[in-house]
Amino acid sequence: MTDTARARKLADRIRVVVAETLQRRIKDPRLGYVTITDTRVTGDLREATVFYTVYGDDEERAASAAALESAKGVLRSEVGRQTGVRFTPTLAFVADALPDNARTIDDLLAKARAADEEVRKTATDAQYAGDADPYRKPAEADLDDDDEPEGREDSGDSEDSEGGTSPA
Repeated sequence: MTDTARARKLADRIRVVVAETLQRRIKDPRLGYVTITDTRVTGDLREATVFYTVYGDDEERAASAAALESAKGVLRSEVGRQTGVRFTPTLAFVADALPDNARTIDDLLAKARAADEEVRKTATDAQYAGDADPYRKPAEADLDDDDEPEGREDSGDSEDSEGGTSPA
């Protein structure tokens, strides 16, 4: 059975040790502005995946990835010395996709804002296609074009055509 709390604590400690070692001991000129964003350790505490980001363009990212790969042995020995675990986990460096995902989401939100602004501009200048109130009212349904009730020609007569009075 694996202890996830222990793996999480070890991952946090590895993240701190790797970040401090990169800042203080590794003097590789290829190493750019590297930020260690996250570390994950397997349940058996044998492998650690270190996620990082690099500030800069693609060339600087590739150079920093090469520098991290070449410094992997020094970093692993420092992790083993400072953590005191029986088996020092192997380190794997993975470029974190979080900044790229965040940039993509920001672009999509900007497009949605622009589309909403276009709809808002169109709606402010819009006119009704027909009348302002296109629905018929129930009182209007009983009236003809000449405003006479249906079935009656003369509203003044109260007698039927047979000469009697109508049951009004």
